[in-house]
Amino acid sequence: MTRLAARALADREAAYASEVRRLLDAALELIRTGARPRVADIVAAAGLSNDAFYRHFPSKDALIAALIEDGAERLVSYVDHRMGKADTPEGAIRCWVRGVLSQAADATATTTRAVLWNAGVSQPDIDAGSPLPSGRLAVLLHRPLAELGSADPEFDAALIAHATVGRLTDYLWRRVEPAAADVDRVTAFCLRSVTPPAV
Repeated sequence: MTRLAARALADREAAYASEVRRLLDAALELIRTGARPRVADIVAAAGLSNDAFYRHFPSKDALIAALIEDGAERLVSYVDHRMGKADTPEGAIRCWVRGVLSQAADATATTTRAVLWNAGVSQPDIDAGSPLPSGRLAVLLHRPLAELGSADPEFDAALIAHATVGRLTDYLWRRVEPAAADVDRVTAFCLRSVTPPAV
């Protein structure tokens, strides 16, 4: 491929990435107001055309799914960053719990509930599983659990993540913000969940 063609392709990819970001940001801003926006509302707020929307998303549902995925990526990155500041595996797990449960804090919780409502999730759907990223959050726990001597860090991490994300979901739907004592209690549960090595 010539250098000119490669540059043109890179420019097009950058423009498409910018369009996607504008569509996601516009949709999120509209959803935060409590609305269920139409595609026309989203493209108007983004300053783009219907063609631009459908170039990236086959439907509004696909855009909402992308919003959930985008939020999940941000949450995992945020929790990972917090854990990186801990000096001990216990501290890393406490940072993990605090980061996950912080999603039930007032402003964040309002946005999360609005996005899930637009996705048609008015109550947790047990059959579909949580739209929150428990699997990717669990991966962050593998290292500290191994350092604590877990005989099966992957199993323990999955159990802890499902229980904690379940608790987060409960806080979200009940519109309750977890207190410091809740973080302590969930952290203690996580630490008790470490599978001891076989003797």
